[in-house]
Amino acid sequence: MVDHLSPGALMSQGVIHNGTLTLSGQVAIDDRDADFETQARAVFARIDTLLAAAKTDRAQMIAATIWLTDAGNFGAFNELWTEWLDGATPPARATVVSALVLPGLLIEIQVTAAIP
Repeated sequence: MVDHLSPGALMSQGVIHNGTLTLSGQVAIDDRDADFETQARAVFARIDTLLAAAKTDRAQMIAATIWLTDAGNFGAFNELWTEWLDGATPPARATVVSALVLPGLLIEIQVTAAIP
């Protein structure tokens, strides 16, 4: 059985199947004019909310893909990421530098997590 978190016309925010949650790419949609740190923290908060809705947490993350619009933010991202993980074992991760669909977005993160 497949469960969908916050399904919309174009995508669901997350899909649960066989004890695994896959989130859609999360962005700081309400903070598009904010600086990189503010956007990153907003994305982390969105991910935490969706993980909690699926009864899991960041310690259960299996994989993450991060898109940055500016490679110059890579170091700052790593510091924020480490702080956000708060001691949890980091998941497998890929980081890509790319333009994002909406103007003003600086970061997008997609994660997959186990549901214990």
